[in-house]
Amino acid sequence: SLPLRQDRGFNHMFRNLFFAALIAALCAGLATSIIQHFRLIPLIVAAESYEGEAPHDHGEQTVAPHSHDEGEWMPADGFERTAFTVAANLLMAAGFAFVITAISLIFNLPVTPQTGLAWGVGGFIAFSLAPALGLPPGLPGMPVAETGARQIWWVFAAVSTALGLLAIAKWRTWWALALAAILIVLPHVVGAPQPPLEETGVPAGLAASFASAVLANGLVFWVVLGVSYGVLTSRFSRRVS
Repeated sequence: SLPLRQDRGFNHMFRNLFFAALIAALCAGLATSIIQHFRLIPLIVAAESYEGEAPHDHGEQTVAPHSHDEGEWMPADGFERTAFTVAANLLMAAGFAFVITAISLIFNLPVTPQTGLAWGVGGFIAFSLAPALGLPPGLPGMPVAETGARQIWWVFAAVSTALGLLAIAKWRTWWALALAAILIVLPHVVGAPQPPLEETGVPAGLAASFASAVLANGLVFWVVLGVSYGVLTSRFSRRVS
C-alpha cells in the first residue's frame, strides 16, 4: 500500500543520512587528528617550553610548566593521549554531522556533492573563523579571559553567524541579506571578553603560527565533513533507488 511504501522510503532515507553522517564524521575526525598530531601538537609543545618565562628572559624558567592537581586525571603522553584525542575528534565530528543532517531536513536544504563544499565552508565560517576573530586560538602560557565568559561568547558568535548564513542560503532576498549582516556582525559589536593585560614569554611568531594552523585545520575539517557527507548521501540514495 502507499502508506507502507512511504514508511519504507522514509526509513531508507533516514538510514542513509545516518550512515552518511557517521562515515563523513569518521573522515573529518581522522583528517583533523592527523593535522593536530603533526602540526598543532608540536607548536603546543614548543610553547610549553616558554611557559613561565618573562618576555626577553631566555634564561632558566621561573615556573614549572603544566602543574596539575594530584586528584585530576590526565591521559598519559603517547598512545593514550593520542587515542583520547582521536576519540574526541570523532565524537565532535559526529555531533556536527548530525547537526548538518537536522538543519538540512528542517529547512529543506539538501547536502549534495555540489552543495557539500558550500556547507563545509559555511561551517568553517560559523564555527571556526567567526569565533576566532574575537577569541584567537591561544597557546599555553598566554593570558586568556575567564573561561565561562569565553564559552558564552563563542557560542553566541557561532550560532549568530550560522543563523545569518542559513538565512542567506534559505531565502536569498534583500531582507535575508540584511538580517544575515546584522546577525554576523552583532557578536563583534558586543565584543568578546578580553584577556588580562599580562606579559607572556610565548613569542609572537609562534602564537601567529598556531592561530593560522588552527584555522587551517578547521577549514580542512569542515570541507572534508561537508564534501564527504554530500558524496555519501548521493551514493546511498542511488543504491536505494
